[in-house]
Amino acid sequence: MSKEIKNLTNLANTEYSLKKLFSEAEDFLPLLGTDYVELYVGNAKQAAHYYKSAFGFQSYAYAGLETGLKDRVSYVLTQGKIKFVLTTPLQKGGDLNEHINVHGDGVKVVALCR
Repeated sequence: MSKEIKNLTNLANTEYSLKKLFSEAEDFLPLLGTDYVELYVGNAKQAAHYYKSAFGFQSYAYAGLETGLKDRVSYVLTQGKIKFVLTTPLQKGGDLNEHINVHGDGVKVVALCR
């Protein structure tokens, strides 16, 4: 029996560690962090105000009617390395409305950095 298989047989179900079980194993998806998290919300302006006043986020960017978007509004908020994109639909129907109607306000996209 190889050394790696012996390591697996002695591994308890409740043991959570970062030790390498196989010496030749490589990281198949080396992630550097999170770029941003996008939330679909019913009212992005109100949500942005809440995150800024309650948690100290700062305004970073905006996209909406004034910038040429006709179907949605997005506010980008930052706090340190954290970026939230709060997006709300401007028209009836569509994917954004459907998602909010089914799931309510919540995370839709998590963008990871490589």
